[in-house]
Amino acid sequence: MTKNNHQLLIALGSNIGLATSRPVDIIKEAIIELSKSGIILKSLSRFYETPAYPKGSGPNFVNSVVKAETNYSAHAILQRLHKIEEKFERRRNSRWSARTLDLDLLALEEQVLPSKEVFQYWCDLPLSEQKKKTPSELLLPHPRIQDRAFVLLPLLEIEPNWLHPILNKTALQLYQELPEQTKKNIQTVQ
Repeated sequence: MTKNNHQLLIALGSNIGLATSRPVDIIKEAIIELSKSGIILKSLSRFYETPAYPKGSGPNFVNSVVKAETNYSAHAILQRLHKIEEKFERRRNSRWSARTLDLDLLALEEQVLPSKEVFQYWCDLPLSEQKKKTPSELLLPHPRIQDRAFVLLPLLEIEPNWLHPILNKTALQLYQELPEQTKKNIQTVQ
């Protein structure tokens, strides 16, 4: 790692094509854009096809996770991720809707933002409320990592020992705690 660089994890997802690009192509192009934006890729998981979340909200997604490093702050990283999403015509019409590209900053080292208390509020929010509310500020780590097999499975490939700074569990432990039902419809993209 270069001096002053921070380790980060980013989840990538797509379930709508764009022109002649399929979701898997969009993910590959987004990875190139990450590198162009000063986010240095260190490792990349395989691509997985996963059912849309929540169930029935659209076509299947292609998902992946990258480990990277950068010297940018969390907010500067988020701005870059949003610019890349815009380049791929990402629309934020409704929560958890189909999209051309979704880039989520999962974690930036052991940072907890904006505070442990705010993180815990969003982490504990019931699903019925999650569907209605969107945080107005950056939350780190991502408050839903522990609930999503489509994030944890690719994360296991590149950082199985990543330790959640609040839950004090590794990615592997979090994945093992998920209900089998949430894991069964995930397959690698050929």
